[in-house]
Amino acid sequence: MSTSTNFLANAFRWRTGRQGSGYDKMLLATARWPIPFDSYLIRYPDGAEIPPHTDPVTTGRHFRLNIVLKSPRSGGEFVCGSPIFETRRIKLFRPDACEHSVTRVEGGSRYVFSLGWVLKKA
Repeated sequence: MSTSTNFLANAFRWRTGRQGSGYDKMLLATARWPIPFDSYLIRYPDGAEIPPHTDPVTTGRHFRLNIVLKSPRSGGEFVCGSPIFETRRIKLFRPDACEHSVTRVEGGSRYVFSLGWVLKKA
């Protein structure tokens, strides 16, 4: 299957998130060159949460920029011990190096635009 066919088969469709914790993700764009990256729209319905974890990579350093588009009435807080940059809506961090999680969403949904990339080890 070609890269473009594979992308079209997976893009713009809600898929269950990897953590099995109630969130869904929609692939928006991805590439392997010149810098490997992916971008997703992530939906956290009421009751969803992500337990503490890391996202290891074998080829370099993983970076992720999350932009909160919609917050629930309560919960849905991103937790990371050592973010690179963080405001109420913008989170830049190393998911391979920093344990991170999302607290339980209560009273609505949370939507996040997520852009991730991997840089070769220096």
